[in-house]
Amino acid sequence: MTEVPFPAPDAPESSADESAPPASEETRRERRTAEKEREKAEKKGGRAFAEWMIVIVVALLAAFLVRTFVFQTFFIPSGSMEPTLKIGDRIIVSKLSYHLHSVGRGDIIVFHAPPREATVCADPSVKDLVKRVIGLPGETISSSGSTIFINGRPITQPWFPATPLGPPIATTKIPADSYFVMGDNRSFSCDSRMWGTLPGNDVIGHVIFRIWPISQIGFP
Repeated sequence: MTEVPFPAPDAPESSADESAPPASEETRRERRTAEKEREKAEKKGGRAFAEWMIVIVVALLAAFLVRTFVFQTFFIPSGSMEPTLKIGDRIIVSKLSYHLHSVGRGDIIVFHAPPREATVCADPSVKDLVKRVIGLPGETISSSGSTIFINGRPITQPWFPATPLGPPIATTKIPADSYFVMGDNRSFSCDSRMWGTLPGNDVIGHVIFRIWPISQIGFP
């Protein structure tokens, strides 16, 4: 009896992956290098973001500290200090000055509006005022005509040209740590003549510089 040979089974097919040649060492190094570069870029971007956040926070903190304890800008809303300061002027106020030296006669200061100002001057919306210091703690101030007297003696006022006093100054003994302040526009200023002396605790600071308008930049 003759044997019929069976066909040999087909050889198993190889997968594409099995047929692909293995990656060379150089290719593997390039992949590792690319991964490291990507990780480095991600870390660098994160550090840059963190650094910018720190810069912004420090800048905001510095601005807050400067405004709170060192300098502050103010806007002049009225003509009570004309001709020295006009409506629309912007000024810089030093909050440190009076921690270094005392308030002087003739200083222009910014201060919190006293309670009586709202009723006497009929302007309750005003929160801060700017005036010139005329009388100092412990002095007695009065006036006759347009002449101002301190402790019975007339004082010179070299800060601006002679101007009518307007409302007179009633003889007033200035309390300790208080000041008598007036606007340079004497006839149209609501000041210590109307609402009394200013407590020293209400002084915000000393006007040291005008920054606007550009044509008037300088010391007031």
